[in-house]
Amino acid sequence: MSRIKLVLLALAIAGLSLVVVACGDDNGDSGDSGDDGGGETSLELTIGDSVPLSGDLADFGPPGQKAADMAIDVINDAISEAGVDHTVSIVHEDNCGGADQQCAVQAARKLVDSDGASCIAGAWASADTIPTAESVAIPEDALLISPASTSDEITGLDDPNGVVNRTTPPDSFQGPTLANYVDKALGGAEGKTVNVGARNDAYGTGLADTFIQAWEGLGGQIGESVVYDINLPNYDTEAGQITSGGPDGTVIVDFPETYNKVGPALVRTGNFDTKTTFVTDGLISGDLIKSAGEQATVGLRGTAPGTPDDATQTVAFDDRYKEFDPTDVDRMTFDAQNFDAVVLCYLAAVAAGSTEGVDMAATVRDISAPPGDPYTWEELPEAIEALQNGDDIDYQGASGAIDMDENGDATAGVYDIYQFKGGEVTPVDEVPVAAPDK
Repeated sequence: MSRIKLVLLALAIAGLSLVVVACGDDNGDSGDSGDDGGGETSLELTIGDSVPLSGDLADFGPPGQKAADMAIDVINDAISEAGVDHTVSIVHEDNCGGADQQCAVQAARKLVDSDGASCIAGAWASADTIPTAESVAIPEDALLISPASTSDEITGLDDPNGVVNRTTPPDSFQGPTLANYVDKALGGAEGKTVNVGARNDAYGTGLADTFIQAWEGLGGQIGESVVYDINLPNYDTEAGQITSGGPDGTVIVDFPETYNKVGPALVRTGNFDTKTTFVTDGLISGDLIKSAGEQATVGLRGTAPGTPDDATQTVAFDDRYKEFDPTDVDRMTFDAQNFDAVVLCYLAAVAAGSTEGVDMAATVRDISAPPGDPYTWEELPEAIEALQNGDDIDYQGASGAIDMDENGDATAGVYDIYQFKGGEVTPVDEVPVAAPDK
């Protein structure tokens, strides 16, 4: 795990579209010229990267885009070493980071209809991924792999061809994981009351609900549960509700741009204690201390999907990321998951012997989970050879094991525990994902 700092790129503006070519020419076509189903097939694949370069999740965009470009660089090296006739390119589009769902849909539509992408890495906010899936990916049979959307609503989408997938576990995993950590931090859940504040969207309400269910299952109680509109001019009323009743702890489910107003409102109540307040992955941003203020952030602790400390491929990813341009864009939550989404787009095409979205969707879940032979991102040339020989593989990502289930949900990995201190967001612990109650 690395300390989280963020340096936004001047080039990362809304609407920016960049193309990085992995091999061969840079035309936007997405097609194949070989037989179906593996073998030594010529492939020409365009991957679309729907990334938040503006909006509520703008802090996460540049590192995610950098990781996607690095994935193409890794794929390029593997294609060269394997000696295969594959051309892979990537196109980036700003999805407005949870602030405008129509923007996210338009970004995906441009990637598919104009840029020729048959696989999309993205979107990030659940509130963006759901309409992107329903309006673009599912009706147009474009494979979609989100690196950051955790809402349980995604699991239940009407997706007959299985085109919607993700490389991060859903809220049904993070809710219990957070509840277990709060239980430990407060010295046990039994007899303890926690208040909850959450943004009113698919991410906020979904994750709040799974936390509440898990917390009550541990014997804890919920005092106030406040769901707030994300476009209010101020949050003094909501902050008063969230801090009322003298709770033993508080849980906030939000994104940075909204918390920049919610946090100071909590401080103004005079009843807010960051040391007993816990946040979720959407707020694990190094810039939050400056934008929301130290009184609203320093002392906060929270959970976010992470990367295993001791896994060789995750350490190697961190090393390569630091050396990859632009070097002034530091690590951020979900960057490794976006890297894995791009790599899986490519491997799914190799496994299918096709760049048609529905064909890739038929392979992506199998190649991300047992019982196939494990291959890390550092072993892509060998993985390509295995797939072309018709062998099954189990891709071990930069974020660790992924293990997609029958719904395309990642079911493996770790959560990092972070604390806001010393002007930074610092990892202090690592815990395995907690399996949801069935």
